[in-house]
Amino acid sequence: MPGTRYTILPSPIGPLVLAGAEERLACIGFPSGKGAVTPGPDWRRDDAAFGQAQAQLRAYFDGSLTRFDLALAPRGTPFQHAVWGALMEIPPGETISYGELARRIGRPGASRAVGAANGANPLPIVVPCHRVIGASGALTGFGGGLPTKTWLLAHERGRSPATAEQLSLL
Repeated sequence: MPGTRYTILPSPIGPLVLAGAEERLACIGFPSGKGAVTPGPDWRRDDAAFGQAQAQLRAYFDGSLTRFDLALAPRGTPFQHAVWGALMEIPPGETISYGELARRIGRPGASRAVGAANGANPLPIVVPCHRVIGASGALTGFGGGLPTKTWLLAHERGRSPATAEQLSLL
């Protein structure tokens, strides 16, 4: 992404890379795992960038914000954008299956494609892909790792994230 600015936001789940152009957030990356983001060679670090995103993510992590209102610029196909839009409609702390998400976008037979689009979400947390679970109710893959997904769901449900791994979130 030429012209990309980024900053690193400390968070309870580890440092998050916030990246994009101007004030439009295009990417949130985790410190490690499948969702890890490493700044590109043409990216410019700017710790003053994405002030609204930083403030809203801090408010989310301190429990005072449940819905984000940010200028976003995710790159994806029209199908991916439909999936990501539907993710934004899942209330905080609630979960749905990939099959239910496919039904919500009018593609009931596309649960695998929905899973792939969910996994390609460049804006986790803000576009809450962590709220999607397997048909059996089991927590399934997440770019930040399953402990992070568990933490986020426990946090949204008002449970102590410190004990999230001990909780059944089903």
